[in-house]
Amino acid sequence: MLSPAAEQAPLPPAARAVVVLADGLGHGLLRTRSGHAPFLRGAVAAQDPDLPAVLTAGFPSTTATSMGTFGTGLPPGTHGLAGYQVRVPGTDRLFNELDWIDGPDPVQWQPHPTVFERAAATGIAVTMVGPGKFGGSGLTTAALRGAHFVAARDLPSGVDAAAAAARATRRSLVYLYWGDVDRAGHQHGCESWQWGEAVEHLDGELRRLRALLPPDTSLTVTADHGMVDVADSAKVDVAADRELSVGVELVGGEPRGPQLYCRPGAVADVLATWSERLGDDAWVMTREDAAATGLFGQLAPGVLKRFGDVVVAVRAPIGFVDTRVMNSRIVALIGQHGSLTDVEQQIPFIHLPAQ
Repeated sequence: MLSPAAEQAPLPPAARAVVVLADGLGHGLLRTRSGHAPFLRGAVAAQDPDLPAVLTAGFPSTTATSMGTFGTGLPPGTHGLAGYQVRVPGTDRLFNELDWIDGPDPVQWQPHPTVFERAAATGIAVTMVGPGKFGGSGLTTAALRGAHFVAARDLPSGVDAAAAAARATRRSLVYLYWGDVDRAGHQHGCESWQWGEAVEHLDGELRRLRALLPPDTSLTVTADHGMVDVADSAKVDVAADRELSVGVELVGGEPRGPQLYCRPGAVADVLATWSERLGDDAWVMTREDAAATGLFGQLAPGVLKRFGDVVVAVRAPIGFVDTRVMNSRIVALIGQHGSLTDVEQQIPFIHLPAQ
């Protein structure tokens, strides 16, 4: 979620700042269906042309990895939040970086200071607003620690809480997360009317948030990834595919960006099999080759082995699941992400300066 353009065009100063992350609100999707978002459409049209309108999420283009970059300013190879499902090096098990059940100590897993910690150390009041389940969670602790957490039962109450936190002190940084757009895309598809309805609701609440903020407060809206619809008929279950499962011990990552943890000595064969099978439908590479191309950014010691031995990034509208480790609810999701396509990686960057 970093780009040279963002570094070259720093934001204008503001005494108070509110940042909203709308999970799943890809730039391409928002542009295509902008009729559902008149407030955001107007904000894009009025934005300073020297500021970037689009940022690029890192790889894999998934929430846990993007939250790591959003929260630290570091690439995945440094912060180490390597995907949706990741194998802990030296073990034979996956853990889910979203729910963090039975996961490692989050501060050891991601030891770098967060943006919130750095801001709080300078005396800025930092508040995070989101669903109550995220307060103190493993992912929050790993990527977003340092903020005072305020639980919100729904988006309107989240907007009220964010506005109140911004007004409470003269120097404040407020972060509001909401996931309804992502949820609608996963369950109904990003081309569905439900997705459009979720965007309309978000857009109306963002308009209301802007009106509630003090004049010296900026408002920034971004996302963590976009999304692609994948039909059930286009999903491949690796567990049931005799060709693709040979040599593969665990399938981590995302359906659109599977990371294959191979049995000892099987990496070359798995790479050859998946490359031949997928052809132009996907990029297939070893993690070492992926790292050499800069796909993960600068690497911190010990992080590379968190990624799969073979990394796949899908081009075509297909996805890969593994019913050995994925439950039926995850397998059934329509909207998917994780790959290197523009619609999955490109996210909006909408900045409304202090008035």
